[in-house]
Parts: sequence; structure tokens; C-alpha cells
Amino acid sequence: QVQLVESGGGSVQPGGSLRLSCVASGEIFISIGAMGWFRQAPGKEREFVAAIDWSGSIGDYSDSVKGRFTISRDRLQYTVSLQMNSLKPEDTAVYYCAVDFGSPYRGPRTPSDVDYWGQGTQVTVSS
Repeated sequence: QVQLVESGGGSVQPGGSLRLSCVASGEIFISIGAMGWFRQAPGKEREFVAAIDWSGSIGDYSDSVKGRFTISRDRLQYTVSLQMNSLKPEDTAVYYCAVDFGSPYRGPRTPSDVDYWGQGTQVTVSS
């Protein structure tokens, strides 16, 4: 079993920044899994935001956040972070941390790829 706990959500004005963090625990092999972030806005399906491979070397992003968000991980501390800059109202959603053991070199791209989810943290972008 793996437990994921997110933090760092909140409310911010358009153009502002937030940093989300996720701490993993409970599984000694967590460092070999790829990790990622998804988000879900009210009335919409959960969607891919960013992913990072097991080594922390390769990140990938959805087109909607590319150039504004940066994903990183600390394998020794079992954490993954999402730095979000130039936030827009359409970024408002609940953000979920995710682990994918099946694709360690690529990471999750759809909810069905995810083995474990965090509980989610709310991000609200509004003036």
C-alpha cells in the first residue's frame, strides 16, 4: 500500500503562483514508480497535468500548462512537487497526486494508468 498526501493548495489571483507538494509513504519501492499530477474541475473529468519518470529526469506536461508548470521530485524524500506559475482561472480544480508503477520511464497519462491517488488539494484562481 502507498499513501500520498498533498499540500500547498489555496486561493490566488490570476497571474499568481502556487507550489503543490506530495509526500509518499508506505511502500519501500516507491522510488521506482513514476509520479504525476492530475486535476478535476467541477462537472469535468479528471485530466492529466504533468508526470515525471522514476529518476526525476524526464517531465512531461499537458498542452494547457506547458511553459507555466514545472514538476520535480526528490526520490530520497519520496516527494513530488508542482510549481504553478502564471495561474489562470481555468486552472481552478482539485489537484491529485498519483503514482504509476507500470510505466516508470513515462508516467501516468490517464486515470486508468494510476495505481494510487492522493486525497486531493483545492486550487482556486480568481480575482
